Amino acid sequence: MRDHAVVISGGGPTGLMLGGELALAGVDVAVVERRENQEIVGSRAGGLSSRTLEVLDQRGIVDRFLAEGQIAQVTGFAVTRLDISDFPTRHNYGLALRQKHIERILAGWVGELPVTIYRGELIGFVQDETGVSLQLSDGSSLRAGYLVGCDGGRSLVRKMAGIAFPGSDATTSNILAEAEMKEEPPLGVHRTALGMHAFGREEYEIRDGKVIFASEGPINVMVPEKTAGGTGEPTLDDLRQALIAACGTDYGIHGPKWISRFTDMSRQAEIYRKGRVLLAGDAAHVHSPVGGQGLNTGVQDAVNLGWKLAQVVKGISPEALLDTYHAERHPVAARVLRTTMAQVALQRTDDRTEALRDVVLELLGLEEARKTIAAEMSGLAIRYDLGEGHPLLGRRMPDLDLVTTDGPLRVFRLLKDARPVLLNLGSRGSVDTGPWSDRVPLVHASYDGPWELPALGAVAAPSAVLIRPDGYVAWVGEGHRNGLDAAMSTWFGPPR
Repeated sequence: MRDHAVVISGGGPTGLMLGGELALAGVDVAVVERRENQEIVGSRAGGLSSRTLEVLDQRGIVDRFLAEGQIAQVTGFAVTRLDISDFPTRHNYGLALRQKHIERILAGWVGELPVTIYRGELIGFVQDETGVSLQLSDGSSLRAGYLVGCDGGRSLVRKMAGIAFPGSDATTSNILAEAEMKEEPPLGVHRTALGMHAFGREEYEIRDGKVIFASEGPINVMVPEKTAGGTGEPTLDDLRQALIAACGTDYGIHGPKWISRFTDMSRQAEIYRKGRVLLAGDAAHVHSPVGGQGLNTGVQDAVNLGWKLAQVVKGISPEALLDTYHAERHPVAARVLRTTMAQVALQRTDDRTEALRDVVLELLGLEEARKTIAAEMSGLAIRYDLGEGHPLLGRRMPDLDLVTTDGPLRVFRLLKDARPVLLNLGSRGSVDTGPWSDRVPLVHASYDGPWELPALGAVAAPSAVLIRPDGYVAWVGEGHRNGLDAAMSTWFGPPR
C-alpha cells in the first residue's frame, strides 16, 4: 500500500488543476484516473471564462491556452451575447477551446510537477480518524490523508461518503454526436417549436465575432429529444428520430464517432466536505451546459481548495480552514445553478417565453444590467463573504503593473508559486508580516493608476493588501494595520 498526503479521484480539468495546486504547495499528491490517457471521446466544455483565464495567468500558464484557442466574445446569457471588453482585466474576453485541448494542456503542466498519476479506477474507500484507505480496480491499495472526489456528476466518492445531492430532475434532454451526413445541414444554431438545435464542425475559426466552420469533415450535432429522462447512452436510431422530429429529415446521418446525451438536471452536494473526504467540480454540482460555466466553476473550486488543503496537511492551519472551502464555493455554485436554470427557461420556444425573452433582451441593453450579468457569467463578479469593509475585501486582486525597487512587476507574477503575499503600497515599515514572515512574503511597491473592479468601477486605493494564494484579498489596509494579525492567523495559521 502506497501512502500519499492527498489522493484525487478523477483526472479531468478540476482534478488536474487541484493536483497542480497541491504540488506547487509542496504536498505529496496523486491523481487516480480511469482513462488510459487524457483523450476525450465526445464533446464537452468548449471554452474558458475571463476569471479562469486570470487563474491560469496567475500560475504563469495562460499563454499555453491562448496559443491554441481563439479569443472571442463568448460571455452571454441565454441567447444574448454580452460585451465585457470594457471590464478592467487583462482577459476581458472568453477563449474558445475544446475540453480535449484544455485537458491536454493542463496535463502537460501537471507533468512538469511532482504529481503521481495512477491509471485505474477507484472502486471503494474507507475513512477513519487518520486518513482514507482506497481500493483500485487493479487490486492495488492506496492510503491518503485526504481524498478529493473530482470524479464527475455520478461521483462514486460522493455516493460512498453518503453526501446528499439534492436538486431538480431533468426537464429537457439533448443528443450530441459527431457523425457523417449524406446531405449538408444548415450549419449554425436554429430554433424550432421543439427547441434549439445546431450543426457545426470540429474545425472552425471566429471572424468578427462569428463562427466560421470548415467546409468539410464530420458534422457535430446537437438536437433536442421530445422527452427528458432517458437513461444510458442514446443510439443512432434515437439520433435519427430526434433529427426527423426537429428538422423533418435525418440528413442521411451515419458512421457516428460518438453519441451522448445531456440534460438540464440541476443538483448540488449538500456539503463539500465530510471528514477527510471533499468534493470539487461536477462531483459537487451539475447543471445544463448552457452558459459554459461548469468546467470553469470546477477549476476555480480547485484553486480555492488547493492551498487550504495544503496548509492543513502541512500542519500550518487547523482543519477548520477546510470549512471555508464549503462556505465560499457552495454559494458560487448555487448561483451558477440558478443562472443556468434561468437560461434554460429562456430557451423555450412558446409564445410566453418569446415575450419574456424580448423583455430580458431589453433589460440587458441597459448598461448597469449588462455589466451585472456579464460579470456574473464571466466569473468576474465573484466575492467571498469575508466581512464588511473596503470593496476589495473578498474580491480578486487586480493584476496591476506595480513599480518596485527591482523594476516593474505584475501582481499575478507574485502568485505564480501559489503563495500568499502582503503587498505594501504605503511607506516602508507601515506594515510587516511579523511572526508570519516565513509563510507570507512582504513586497514593497507603488502604483499610481486607478483602482477598478469589474462591474463596480473605481474604488479607493488601499495602503496595503493581504492576498491569498488563490488571488483573493483577505485584508485591506487603509492607512493602518488594524485587523492584519487576525487575518494572518485566520488564513495562514497561528503565529509561531
